Amino acid sequence: QVQLVESGGGLVQAGGSLRLSCAASGSIFSINAMGWYRQAPGKQRELVAAINSGGSTNYADSVKGRFSIARDKAKNSVYLQMNSLKPEDTAVYYCTLSRGWVINQSGSWGQGTQVTVSS
Repeated sequence: QVQLVESGGGLVQAGGSLRLSCAASGSIFSINAMGWYRQAPGKQRELVAAINSGGSTNYADSVKGRFSIARDKAKNSVYLQMNSLKPEDTAVYYCTLSRGWVINQSGSWGQGTQVTVSS
């Protein structure tokens, strides 16, 4: 079983920055993908960014050039640097870890952290 603990959400003005952190513990597969999904009120959960054990990354088109994902394999942690935030980035952000090279929604999830961007 894998446990994920997120931190770093909060309230920020449009144009500002936030950094989300997620630490994983427990039985972690050596080949895995970690990433962030988000869910805004009334909307479906969507993938924001992901990174796998090999360092390959992928981003939602809406955040390319503004968000950056990184991981520290020694600490089993993943980070999401969010710059130039927009009100439409407001959502609950969930950290996830899944087995294999490609992230999916069948793995373990954190409790979520609220990000609110004011205009």
